[in-house]
Amino acid sequence: MSGDKDICLGLSDNEVISKSKEDLKYFACLYNRYDQRLIRYILKISQASYEEASDILQESFIKVWINLNEFDNDLKLSSWLYSIVHNETVSFCRKKKSYGKNNKLNIDDSNLLDYYEIPEDLTEEENEIITNDILNNLPRKYREVLVLKFLEKMSYEDISDVLRIPEGTVAVRINRAKKMFRRLAIKSK
Repeated sequence: MSGDKDICLGLSDNEVISKSKEDLKYFACLYNRYDQRLIRYILKISQASYEEASDILQESFIKVWINLNEFDNDLKLSSWLYSIVHNETVSFCRKKKSYGKNNKLNIDDSNLLDYYEIPEDLTEEENEIITNDILNNLPRKYREVLVLKFLEKMSYEDISDVLRIPEGTVAVRINRAKKMFRRLAIKSK
């Protein structure tokens, strides 16, 4: 197995895609490069369980494989992958009737906490719980842009590619989402 991982070293994403079209073992390189980031993204925007997120990711990579010949090398691979995963996640959410109040987002980054004053006596874990609760209460279109911008550290252009909306719409949604996040944070105090 470690020999298979060695074949990926030093190859760009476009080289891996090109080689994947001829040899399936290179496709595992794509999966191994992106699986953890994509799972984290699915969990943050969907409130799915880890098992459900794994299923969504698997379905997404099946679509990636099916559409590999359609990939435009002028695009960033990460944006294309996030777009496919995003669409699969939205489909999953539409099929699932209710999310359940007990599901929590797993946030391992506190940049969103910059948008409201953090009481000094709260622990990092308490701050994370507050952030999760606030994100869970945002409409999905606003939660998605905040997760992509602040937790996945994507540019407006990349977010536009993932969500397939104009960059101007991305900017408006981020602005509205930050205001909504701030209002909900103040209410939660």
